[in-house]
Amino acid sequence: MRLTLKPALSRGWRDSETLQFGTVQRYAGVLDNVDAALRDFLELLDGTRDRAALLEAGERVGLGREPAGALLDRLERTGLLDDADAAGAALACFPQPLRELLGPDLASLSLVHSGPGAGPAVLARRAERRVEVRGAGRVGAAIAAVLAAGGTGTVTVADHGRVRPGDCSPAGLPPSDTGRLRVTAAREAVDRASARRAPAGPRRAPDRRPHDLVVLAPRDGSGAFAGGTHAARQLLRGGVPHLYVGVVEEIGVVGPLVVPGRSACGHCLVLAREDEDAAWPRLLAQLADEGPGRARTPACDTALATAVAGIAALHVGLHLDGLRAPSVNGWCEVSAADGMARRLRLKGHPDCGCLWQPMPPG
Repeated sequence: MRLTLKPALSRGWRDSETLQFGTVQRYAGVLDNVDAALRDFLELLDGTRDRAALLEAGERVGLGREPAGALLDRLERTGLLDDADAAGAALACFPQPLRELLGPDLASLSLVHSGPGAGPAVLARRAERRVEVRGAGRVGAAIAAVLAAGGTGTVTVADHGRVRPGDCSPAGLPPSDTGRLRVTAAREAVDRASARRAPAGPRRAPDRRPHDLVVLAPRDGSGAFAGGTHAARQLLRGGVPHLYVGVVEEIGVVGPLVVPGRSACGHCLVLAREDEDAAWPRLLAQLADEGPGRARTPACDTALATAVAGIAALHVGLHLDGLRAPSVNGWCEVSAADGMARRLRLKGHPDCGCLWQPMPPG
């Protein structure tokens, strides 16, 4: 382990002897009584030395072996140290062009996961993750591109038909893709975002491993209330985590993120709304039907769609990285009317059964 001060943290002098690492209070660390020997020692934390070499260097610069060891322990406890070897190994999991793009992502992960080498370990695991996005509209295509750019190893997009102008956005499909097959355009958007080149010759056989998560983001926005669909029930029965995402009129919705058997599901949300409005199932059935009740021009503000895609991708990343996303047992709404975001809670509905515990044997 070659130790280095985390490059994501700025350094600033609070006074002539007090050095602060980081600006955001949550991650900031403060060293006081910083003299010339300690300053010289800090300069050696550049990722070229292991702990033993640093202890020897502590003697040479006049800090002392034991004070140097105590300082390293303190820097590690306060989340200021990282492992340069682990960072290099994590980036090696990705093709060369993407490695150069993932530096800021790795720096961010090193703050969220504070131990030396913890952030790089999370990034390396991302390279093995598989996510499917169902829907290649303004929201879905952008989610897929952002996930691919952030290091998710395999991102596939499922949709049908051809790209329409209303499917395009700066974060997803460009207007030049209008008229092309949606699935082809979305695949190329993912390749561009991940700095991958389309393989020459026949494409490899599809990866049949199960997905780590499926994003339900249909182009019509119904991902915001699709908990009762057949596809959603299949995912629930198959134990596949899934996230509902959509823009409905002027509201963007992210969630719930369903962890089967451990959190409230989309059908729980349908039943909760039915408790408040008995006509909701009838309205939902009409919205799911390609009939005259559908909006002729579904509303999907470009800025709102981009914000929703970013939040959704962040929640997917949190889940894949082993953290709890805010959309578990809840959902997040963003309004195009006032730009406000809020989280609403969701409990498992007693009539759903998705969280019922099996009866003990005998």
